[in-house]
Amino acid sequence: MARPEKVAVVEEVRTKLAAADAAVLTEYRGLTVQELAALRAALRPAATEYKVFKNTLARRAVEETGLTELVPLLEGPVAIAFVSGDAVAAARALRDFGRNAPALVVKGGLLAGRVVSAADVAALAEIEPREVLLARLAGAFQAPLTKAAGLFQALPRGLAYGVKALIDQRVAGGEAAPPSQPESPAEPDAPPAAAEAEVPAAAEAAVESEGE
Repeated sequence: MARPEKVAVVEEVRTKLAAADAAVLTEYRGLTVQELAALRAALRPAATEYKVFKNTLARRAVEETGLTELVPLLEGPVAIAFVSGDAVAAARALRDFGRNAPALVVKGGLLAGRVVSAADVAALAEIEPREVLLARLAGAFQAPLTKAAGLFQALPRGLAYGVKALIDQRVAGGEAAPPSQPESPAEPDAPPAAAEAEVPAAAEAAVESEGE
């Protein structure tokens, strides 16, 4: 029979993973106690909690949650950063801390319910600040939807899925892309249905390219 304290830890990990907006698994081998304290302080402004768990208990928690893709990452001394807010800010804080403490290794994580790689987390850290990105998205949606296609190529996989879903919802609601001027008399405007399909396809392409 499992000890009550172990059951409590497994439940804690499950609860935190379910409640977090994102989670990043890191290896902290070689970090001193002072550096770990400094890392926790650096993550605090990003609404991120950094906790160390026994791998056996963390594995049980992710297996029970159905996140089996995370199991291979739970090798060695692993700590989990639970993000309650802007995942970009948390990824950037981890990146910046790692520049001065190379012993910190990002292994991968969870974003918008999807398992992401270390490369995905690194790409997330390079995204422009939230307010800049939102302004760009707002500008793209004010333009014809077909003109926004290029923006999706720069989005990380999780964000591309979310924005694609929003566009699909708008198109399903009957919103059509505003007509655009043909580049030459020999090139007629594309049919509305084709124009509306172009942006979701671009978002899907962004998602697929991130997964390669």
